Amino acid sequence: MNIRKFLFASFVLSFALAFTAYAQEKMTTEQWQNEMSLLTNRKASLTKDIASLQTEIADLKAQYVKIQSPEDCRKEVHALLGVTSKTELDNYGNLVNALDAKIDNKQASKEDLQAELNQLKNNRATADPLYYDKVENQLQRKLDAIEQQKKEEQKLAEEKMEYTVKKGDCLWNIAKKKEYYSNPFAWPKIYSANRDQIKNPDLIYPKQIFKIPNLTDEEKNHYDKVKRNFKPAPPKQEQAAK
Repeated sequence: MNIRKFLFASFVLSFALAFTAYAQEKMTTEQWQNEMSLLTNRKASLTKDIASLQTEIADLKAQYVKIQSPEDCRKEVHALLGVTSKTELDNYGNLVNALDAKIDNKQASKEDLQAELNQLKNNRATADPLYYDKVENQLQRKLDAIEQQKKEEQKLAEEKMEYTVKKGDCLWNIAKKKEYYSNPFAWPKIYSANRDQIKNPDLIYPKQIFKIPNLTDEEKNHYDKVKRNFKPAPPKQEQAAK
């Protein structure tokens, strides 16, 4: 009886193992079929994309054939501008390069350099693709950078220049000092820069510390002109004795 039970159990176990193996084999086949289906669809999609790209490449090649060369483009621009002489363009290019060097070396004031640049901008040759960006953008940025640097240097100088008031000082005498303005008529500049301390320009006190800002070119010219035009009052004449 026990042997029969053992044989029956063995048969059931063998059948179960065989069924499990068959199920596993069947699932693996389904997975493989699914994977193949996904890859087939992906291949079809990529084939479609390749065909679309090939069409775009063909269109771009057709457009490229029609595009003008840079030299032909320049010639067309020159014709529109009425520039027919190569000498004119060469001379313009020399002016552009000369101004570029002037700006780099700061050989003139910002105002004079800006005036030269404006003349170049107004020249018809500035539309030439070879010069347009340099004249309209690059040189202008260089000039603006010079102005910004000048402002920063001036601000730094103003922060560093100070004067400690001594007994007997007045704004007139401070402005007259050679290390500052060498011009007593420039005293309002000191007064204006220190209004937080000076309530009355005729009254300053020892140990006060004043900022001494630099004069701008315009201010310097103004105060120099005031100094040149100043005429002291004539001395009072004593009345003749009766």
